[in-house]
Parts: sequence; C-alpha cells; structure tokens
Amino acid sequence: MMAEYKLTVPLDTDVVSKLKAGDRVTLTGDVYTARDAAHKRLVDLLGEGKELPMPLQGQVIYYVGPSPTPPGKAIGSAGPTTSYRMDPYTPALIEKGLKGMIGKGERSEPVVDAMKEHGAVYFAATGGAAALISKRITKAEIIAYEDLGSEAIRKLTVEDFPVIVAQDSQGGNIYKEGQKKYAR
Repeated sequence: MMAEYKLTVPLDTDVVSKLKAGDRVTLTGDVYTARDAAHKRLVDLLGEGKELPMPLQGQVIYYVGPSPTPPGKAIGSAGPTTSYRMDPYTPALIEKGLKGMIGKGERSEPVVDAMKEHGAVYFAATGGAAALISKRITKAEIIAYEDLGSEAIRKLTVEDFPVIVAQDSQGGNIYKEGQKKYAR
C-alpha cells in the first residue's frame, strides 16, 4: 500500500529508509538543479579534492533545465529531464551525502547499488506538467556554472513539490513493478 509523506529537505537516512517505491511525497525546502554538464564538473571537483558550490549532505538534486523566467515568476516551466545522462556521475555524489534525486526514467545498476549502500532515493516528477510543477518553486537563484545557461546549478526553494518514489533505498522500483503488473 502506498503511503504519503510531507518531507523537509535536507533528508536523512532514517527518513529515506522508510520510503517505498510508489509512495507519494511532497518536498519543502531547498533543492538544487544540475544536469549532465554540471554533474561532470561536480565530480571533477571531488576528484581534485575541491569544495563543491553547494552542500551535498542530505540534499536533493532536481534534473531540470528550466525555461526562461517570465516576469513576476520565480522560474519558467521546470519539468524533469531524463535521468540516465547523470548516471555516470551520480554514485560519486551519493557517496558524498546526496540523499535524493528528482527526474524521469529508470536509473542504472551502479546508481541503484549506490542508493542501497548509502541510503538514497530517486523520485519521479510528472513529465509534461512543467508549468504546473513550477508553481511549487517559490524562489530560484543561480549558484554555479552560469555559463551553462539553463543547465546552470540553481538553488530552488520549493513548497509541497509533488514527486513519487520511483526507486527506493531497498531496491524497490515502480518501473519494474509496473511492467510485471501488465506482463502476460
């Protein structure tokens, strides 16, 4: 049976361990945006032993490249992007304390293994509802890599941001479970 949770970011391992694939969650607090180019830069910084432009401990990264911000709004449309492009870099970030990721599509085995080992969770946001999702973002500011344009790292302040647990820290996976339901 699916549960519903209202969570505040940053997340801790105890909270993450309770979440199961299919649970509905709303997130409130600060989350960060980053896509593949920014992920590569973050992992390069880790490899050089340098400080990251944002904290990772307990944090959530949203895989999004928002559209331009209309006047009077915090952000433009902000729908999730496909997550697999971040997979080569994600295990290193999870090892350093990342607790959640938001995107769409299934994650690779190395990411799932890192999630299990370090207690992280992958959330799915509803694709195709970017304009609606952006209404849950109350503030957005670029904090790093402005040269990447829409893929710059942003700090977003979210309130009751709706997501579904797609892959949990125990290996539960709505993508696989959904396929089993309809397999003949």
